[in-house]
Order: sequence, then structure tokens, then C-alpha cells
Amino acid sequence: MKKLKVGVICYPSLGGSGVVATELGIMMANKGHEMHFITSSMPFRFLNAHPNMQFHEVTIEGYSVFKYPPYDIALANRIAQVIESEGLDLLHVHYAMPHAVSAALGKDMAGSDIGVITTLHGTDVTILGYDPALRNTVRYGINKSTIVTAVSESLKQDTINLIDPNKEIRVIYNFIDEETYVPRDAGTLRSDLGILEDEKVIIHISNFRDVKNIPDIVKSFHEITKTLDAKLLLVGEGPEKENIIKLVDELNLQDKVIFTGKRNDMSELLAISDVMFHLSSKEAFGLVLLEALACGVPSIATNVGGIPEVIEDGVNGFIVPYGNIDAAVEKGLLLLEDEELYAKFKRNGFITVKEKFHSSGIVDQYEELYYEVAGK
Repeated sequence: MKKLKVGVICYPSLGGSGVVATELGIMMANKGHEMHFITSSMPFRFLNAHPNMQFHEVTIEGYSVFKYPPYDIALANRIAQVIESEGLDLLHVHYAMPHAVSAALGKDMAGSDIGVITTLHGTDVTILGYDPALRNTVRYGINKSTIVTAVSESLKQDTINLIDPNKEIRVIYNFIDEETYVPRDAGTLRSDLGILEDEKVIIHISNFRDVKNIPDIVKSFHEITKTLDAKLLLVGEGPEKENIIKLVDELNLQDKVIFTGKRNDMSELLAISDVMFHLSSKEAFGLVLLEALACGVPSIATNVGGIPEVIEDGVNGFIVPYGNIDAAVEKGLLLLEDEELYAKFKRNGFITVKEKFHSSGIVDQYEELYYEVAGK
């Protein structure tokens, strides 16, 4: 079949959507498709040397007439330029706002009838969708798309309930790079971080926003340390970090909680971890949960959003009610102290990744969509 030229619009950050968009681009490039990333900076994990991947930077000029630089307009302009200069067959945008809106405008500017696939990742619906001032804009971006996908059944339902679009929404799950996220030897990382041989390790990875509910993780960990020796790895940065540090100090956990900052050795960090805690109040999918399962780390996670579509309660981890610290502590101790149960969850986690979320099957689903949209 014809190899396609695909324009990709995403956030070039370490967030889940940017990672998935880039990994998908890499795998599509490996299949021979030309992938053109139109973003404000080079995406994380972008393979600059790959002959089938190109980066088109969105530059924003500052003008005194604007209080804030108009990124969405600059993006639309760059999309129009790349549609024309590269002869794109379709656009794949990640997030309805602003990316799908900018794609619609860029198409018009280029006088093109190019098809647009919009993938919803969560924030554009579960946060912006609650804002009456933005809901219509999100709906506009979705309705202007040719095909819309969501990363979980939960997000699909939230979109229908909150946004009420006139487009069908198809569910295509997230995936991970199975070559990166595997059980591995982490070398001296454990001792480098000051973790003793007999200590259990609980890990949390996020962007430290309020929605991640990290205080409940710290409080749960505090209770767990009353029963067994453990360390808590908090991996990431974000606006809630200072509040978390304050709570750690109040609970006198300074010697037991390790703030690693942003890291690019996630699989090694997971290799030295026993359990992941992920107690979010909202989560469209929870990519880190899938990464953890692939590395042999079960999770204690909340019953919100798409999390139960990744973590099956009592099979590859435990699901607890949001805000219920006692339940999180109970399940965490059960998993950390029962070696037979732990081994079972670990095996089941590998099965979940292979059978439900393997990249090959999910990339094939996207490729079918690409040909469907390019043929319209």
C-alpha cells in the first residue's frame, strides 16, 4: 500500500500524550510512513536521525498588540505551510484544544480538504470540558475532525456526557515501547539512591499536579512504614512539590522519601521498585501504570477514569476507592508481605501488557485509521 505523509501535532513534553504521540510516530516511521511533527520544540524521544521523521518548529512572534503570544494561530499557520510544502495525506492531532482547533484553521488557510484524526487524552475533556467558556471550543475541535479516538472507554463516555459531540468516538488504548519497559538490571541505582538491601520500595511517577493526589500517597506510605522498612520514590516535578515536601517534613519522613526530580531512566527506577502507588482523582488512562506492569511492578490505584481498564483489581494490582487511605495501606501491605500473591500479580501484569496493550496491535489500529482517513 502507499506510504503516507502524516502531520503530527502534539505537546512535545514528557507527559503521556507526548510520549505516546512520539512512540507512535517512531513505529509508523519504521513501517515506512513519513511522519512530520509540527510542534513548538523537538518532542521527547524524537529520533532526529530517522529518515522518515521530520520536525517542523512552530515559532511564536511577540507583538505588543497581544497580551499573550497567540500560539494557536502560529500553530495553524505552520500547519498550513507544512500541508502545502510536504503534500501531507492527513493530520493526526493529540488533544482537541488547541490542536484540533488549530488543525481546522490550518486546513482552511491551506485551502485543503485533508483529513484529521483527533486523539483525546483526557485533560482536554475532563478539565476543559467542565469550563462553560471552553466547552464549545472543545466541541468545535472534535466536530471538525474526520475521526476521533479516545484512549479509554471511560474517556469516551466522559466526552459524550460533557461535550455531546456529533462525532462517533472510537477507543484505541495507549501503548508503550516494549523494548524500553522490561525488567532489567539497574546496576548500582538502588545503593546510589541510599536504599538499603532489606527495604521495600514504593514508587510514584507524575507531574506533581493536584489531580495526582500525592499527599494521600505520602500519608499511606507513612502508615506502611509503621509495619515494614521502606522508601518512597517520588519521580517528577510540578506545582505541588513544595506542598509535598512540607507534608514529608511534618510527618518526619525526610530520610524515607526520595525526590528524584525528572529522570530519563524510568525503567531502571521501576526495576528497583516493588509497588507503584497511583491515587489520582482523575485519570483518562494512566500510562505509568502500564509502564510499571511491563517492568514487573504491580500497582495500588484508585477507581477513577480509565485506571480500572489497565489495573484489574485482584489480578495485576489492587483498585481502592479515591480518598480511602486505609484501603490503600491495607492493600499495599498485603502485596508487599505476601510473596506468592506478589509473584502472581507480577505474572498477570506481563500478560496484560502482551495481550491487551501490545504496541503492534495498537499501531496497526492507527495505521488502518490513517488509510481510512487518507482515502476520504
